[in-house]
Amino acid sequence: MTTLLGIAGSLRRGSYNAALLRALRELAPASVIFEEASIRGIPVYDGDIEAESGLPEPVRALKERIASADGLVLVTPEYNNSLPGPFKNAIDWLSRPPADIPRVFGGRAVALCGATLGMGGTNMAQVAWLPVLRVLGVRPWLGRLLAVPTANKAFDDSGGLVDEKLRERVRAFIAGFAEFAAGPR
Repeated sequence: MTTLLGIAGSLRRGSYNAALLRALRELAPASVIFEEASIRGIPVYDGDIEAESGLPEPVRALKERIASADGLVLVTPEYNNSLPGPFKNAIDWLSRPPADIPRVFGGRAVALCGATLGMGGTNMAQVAWLPVLRVLGVRPWLGRLLAVPTANKAFDDSGGLVDEKLRERVRAFIAGFAEFAAGPR
């Protein structure tokens, strides 16, 4: 079995990215254990906090979940044509201390996708993540693009996908990534 961990980079109730994360989990192949995690509870990074009391518990717990997964799916919003601050902040915490980066991120398969109200999907945010992923030493999966534009029309009021073509794109995306993540590191 391949274990994937998905994280939505939005804290908003009713988040389209959280809905996309649930759709990925729902449409993942039967050979995949798909778990969800949250960045909720991770404080703004402060080196003084780290020096005085170490890593906050939500950071330590999420690091262990990432380290135990075969692959990581980052479901990113796009804010002002770039990556969202709260999500980047979480990754900054997760990369502490730097000596732990290889254990948590090194060689780990990572996929990017996202949903936004805009017409461009989350293409700009996904590109903005690439330098961060390079520094972390992950194995980025670039096999398929999944950037959902006009997300308010892609999901119903309960967060379910309404378009069958998008549903098939999500299914193909997660199946392709699962195959990549199951491969050699």
